[in-house]
Amino acid sequence: MSYQKYGISPQLVQRVKDKTRNPAVKERLKQLFQGVTKADLQNTATVRKLLRQGAKIVNEPLSATQEEQFIQFIIAQKIDPNNTLHLLKLWSMFR
Repeated sequence: MSYQKYGISPQLVQRVKDKTRNPAVKERLKQLFQGVTKADLQNTATVRKLLRQGAKIVNEPLSATQEEQFIQFIIAQKIDPNNTLHLLKLWSMFR
């Protein structure tokens, strides 16, 4: 399922991808998501908190609408961070 179906702008995704190429930013994001579980990624409040912290790290302000679109997308994907196939699917979606 494509992130564009959730109204997420490809330009926004590209800006975030460009910013995460910075090793310092990438490391801070890895630390933020370390220990996140599948249950965490199905909880709206937890996803909102992680999204806001991640947006702050990459210095990309999100509108309330964009935030909701990302939250809906993340929850719909049913991501299990411990499942390699889930991670490969996400990687291929955003490469």
